[in-house]
Amino acid sequence: MISALLISLVASVALPQGPAPEALNFAHFPDRLHAFVWRNWTLVPLDRMAEVVGATEEDLLTVGTSMGLPVPPNIPESQLQRTYITIIRANWHLLNYDQLLVLLGWDAAHLAYTLQEDDFLFIKLGSLKPACPPLAWAPPSEAAQARAAQIAAQVKGLFGDTAGVTPDPPLSFVEHLSAPVNGGSEETGESLFHPRFCYSYFALYGDPLIEQDPFPENYLKRLHASGVDGVWLQGVLYTLAPFPWQPDLSVKWEQRLERLCELTERAAAQGMGIYMYLNEPRTMPLSFFEQHPELRGVTEGDHAALCTSVPQVRDYIRESVARICAAAPKLAGFFTITASENLTNCWSHHRGNECPRCGTRNPGEVIAEVNASIQAGIDQAGSAARLIAWDWGWNDTWAPDAIAALPAKVSHMSVSEWSLPINRGGIESTVGEYSISAIGPGPRAQRHWKLARERGLNTLAKIQANNTWELSSVPYIPAVANVAKHVAALRDTGVTGLMLGWTLGGHPSPNLEVVYELGKKRGDGTYPSAEEAMEIVATRRFGPAAQEVVGAWTEISTAFSEFPYNGGLVYCAPLQMGPANLLWAAATGYRATMVGIPYDDLDSWRAIYPPEVFIAQLDKVAAGFDAGVRRMQDAAESLAEPEFKQAVLKEHDVTLAAYVHFKSVSNQALFVLLRNRLNTDGLSETDANALKEGIVEVLHAEKRLAEEMYHLRAKDSRLGFEATNQYFYMPLDLIEKTINCDWLLTCDWPQKSQQ
Repeated sequence: MISALLISLVASVALPQGPAPEALNFAHFPDRLHAFVWRNWTLVPLDRMAEVVGATEEDLLTVGTSMGLPVPPNIPESQLQRTYITIIRANWHLLNYDQLLVLLGWDAAHLAYTLQEDDFLFIKLGSLKPACPPLAWAPPSEAAQARAAQIAAQVKGLFGDTAGVTPDPPLSFVEHLSAPVNGGSEETGESLFHPRFCYSYFALYGDPLIEQDPFPENYLKRLHASGVDGVWLQGVLYTLAPFPWQPDLSVKWEQRLERLCELTERAAAQGMGIYMYLNEPRTMPLSFFEQHPELRGVTEGDHAALCTSVPQVRDYIRESVARICAAAPKLAGFFTITASENLTNCWSHHRGNECPRCGTRNPGEVIAEVNASIQAGIDQAGSAARLIAWDWGWNDTWAPDAIAALPAKVSHMSVSEWSLPINRGGIESTVGEYSISAIGPGPRAQRHWKLARERGLNTLAKIQANNTWELSSVPYIPAVANVAKHVAALRDTGVTGLMLGWTLGGHPSPNLEVVYELGKKRGDGTYPSAEEAMEIVATRRFGPAAQEVVGAWTEISTAFSEFPYNGGLVYCAPLQMGPANLLWAAATGYRATMVGIPYDDLDSWRAIYPPEVFIAQLDKVAAGFDAGVRRMQDAAESLAEPEFKQAVLKEHDVTLAAYVHFKSVSNQALFVLLRNRLNTDGLSETDANALKEGIVEVLHAEKRLAEEMYHLRAKDSRLGFEATNQYFYMPLDLIEKTINCDWLLTCDWPQKSQQ
């Protein structure tokens, strides 16, 4: 975990609050205590839970078993280290900060750092902390006991006596992916695309060079066998080199560089390069600038930028990068985002005019100068590391100036599908990023690549080869034909490298293998078509069932091209939570958060699409995945070879999980739509009864999907997991959804207030 000294920067900063609306009431449980016990039963050791509420372990054991829960499993420290975001999310509406700190075993500084730096976690939680009164132990009332007994009967009736305890325990996939590899690598020969790099499927984002190994040797071997030749991780400069103005921020920097050197050497031995993501310079709290006012740039809230127009700041960047390169001579490279959600340079949020220095400068010049400082550090160390400048967030009006001012050694990268026009359900729009449903490249990337090539710069495409925020809860989306067509199209653009995904998408998969095959030149000088590449991979993986699986991939891809893409939609809709997302008898009043908590915010879910179109398009997608499921099931039944049969069934289960998620989102949208219409004044009794019947039908359908997803998750610990969000749901969350549906079926409709 992140050391207390490392986070001294935020030690004196209050935990982020934002608005503090009343926390939600999970009325399907007897009370908040029962909800707390249920939510944490397989996440946190019982003694820690008891400490939070002032109870004994026996007290909480009685509460848990009264709801049909089995004896809680042993929670190893390794699980706690990889599920802290899941714990925070599960308790966001149950515990105040003080009690949450006890549950996590952290101090306030640690939590503040995590909420700020762990991939925008506080934003993902809505940039607010619900008001939660202290939760204290009290013996359950008779009414609570009676309701707990009802829940127990429901749970045991559907899930038996071992609810939540699954054959494939949480995070088992880490062990599976790190286990010795049987056989040799499939990856042979050169590729048109170098590098082909992705994020670790299970790395901890916050401080990966101190925390658990993000790249076990056998995991790297599996990636390499899938055609990947690089991996990336986050780096924060002040943790990797001495911070000249506040050295205590850099505690353990030497240890991190030693670890980085070891990782790069180990990766190189597997034919893999390690790339570091830099988003620099990091903001500092306003208190920092009381001692260093000369460094202050644009201000946002209680932080301000280190202004890169100040030579000392650029020197700090250069010297830090030089130190990293000297310590890790086999580091493959860096890539930068210079206009991210983080405020870094003064123009990073397009407000550089507020800085007295940067306001007089061309924004593109400032952006290029940040990259030039990094390249200068690489050169100072005499390193062969490559610098890739990613144009994410660059304003299109000043992107040409930034590209024109980049150093000659720098490579340029753009999101391939950005600004691609689409029509989904009659609604015209454009793609932003994170799309497999839309086949790039788009006009923005091609425009920027052309400018870069005219300067003689190498160009790379950032794609999503495995999954996207369209769906990240499966290890990969089997819309392989879309991925294949996209990569095949990139061969004609002059692009020489591929970033295979953001933090999502690092699982060895058929998708990655197809990407690699498309870059392999054949003896006659040609490259395989998208169809040929899929056939090669399918034959290798599925033997006699190859043709049927390729057919399923193609059918799935066609359906996925109907996905109602919109940037706000993929962030806000319950795509990642799927059937684990709860339903509410009355509007919660909460807004859906960025890849966080969807609530019941249908208007944010659907974005630009009318509700009926949103639902209809998701149904089209779900139908295509369902067809793929049935086709794979038939193919598996026809196979005699156990190895190929098992491989097809695993592909079947991933496809089925995707179907469940998409169909569930459609169901949830329909539920909210019907619920809200039922609250319309002046409804006739006939119309009201029809709406109530529709609600009941949806509740039964959602309950069935939650059950199905539970059984899928029980045998595959990968489902519901994404590296920077950890588990979106645990098995008990899916069981909770069935309890939620059963409780709603007993409600009188309409409901005018939250129950």
